[in-house]
Amino acid sequence: MLNAARKQAYQAINSAMVEVYWKIGQRIVEEEQKGQNRAEYGAHLLSTLSNELTSEFGKGFSERNPRNFRQFYSCFPEDGIWKTLSAKLSWSHYQLVLKLSDEKARLFYLKEASENMWSVRTLDRNISTLYYQRLIATQKKETENETNLKLDSFIADDFIKSPTVLEFLSLPTGLSYSEKELENALIENLQKFILELGKGFAFVERQQHIKTDTGDFYIDLVFYNFIMKCFVLIELKTDKLTHQDIGQLDMYVRMYDDLKKGLDDNPTVGILLCTETDRTIAKYSVLNGSEQLIAAKYLPYLPSEQELIEEIEREKLRFKLINEN
Repeated sequence: MLNAARKQAYQAINSAMVEVYWKIGQRIVEEEQKGQNRAEYGAHLLSTLSNELTSEFGKGFSERNPRNFRQFYSCFPEDGIWKTLSAKLSWSHYQLVLKLSDEKARLFYLKEASENMWSVRTLDRNISTLYYQRLIATQKKETENETNLKLDSFIADDFIKSPTVLEFLSLPTGLSYSEKELENALIENLQKFILELGKGFAFVERQQHIKTDTGDFYIDLVFYNFIMKCFVLIELKTDKLTHQDIGQLDMYVRMYDDLKKGLDDNPTVGILLCTETDRTIAKYSVLNGSEQLIAAKYLPYLPSEQELIEEIEREKLRFKLINEN
């Protein structure tokens, strides 16, 4: 009961502080600056305000903070959106998204952080790895309002991020490693891997055995997605994509639909997670036009923002090529 009361008190204090920061920002913009970008009497407003607040309330009101309050209000002039999320998000969450220039991305990150209870550290990692841009890059159709992304309304490759960033595996970047070593690293970091995969994933089994009349087969990783209501099979490749890899995954998906899928389950999805994708192979294989098979590139390291942007643009071209009929 004490823990519950402390949590409730913390949430109430947090919500109150976020609200007052927004109101301070509103006061600065609407009353002091008369709705303009800067106050008529020059650039000393924030400095003066910082000194007065520090004098009366102590630390925590450096000039940067009133500037953040002002930006908070400028980014969210309507209080409806942030107020509904403030019970689950701290001021530190809002400070992270204020750095983003894309309004749609800001709203997306706030909603995802609230719904999935992302810590500040998780939100920071997802922003730095361009989670939103990677998700948008794989969508076949543009939505009317990208801020209202609902993963359960998309087909499989509309919510699989490509590239997938797996820097938390600490795999060697200058040395080769086997698919078995990659699989072991993913299992050891399963929680982080599921978070990177996205919403609704639950781990089922590794090296799942499927026996048929013609032989025995072992699927690297099997998940179930509760949003899409389907099994997700992941095959791992530590080198370039080939036609044989796609054919094998296609066979596994068909076998799973026939032998494992329940009556209430949607068709099984297969993901080929590889270090390199090939546009030509993707276009002239069963990947083209298939809603059940996906080839996604993974990065075993945390790239720079520019490297990740370039990678996303390459993936956009690949998806465009696959979807051209």
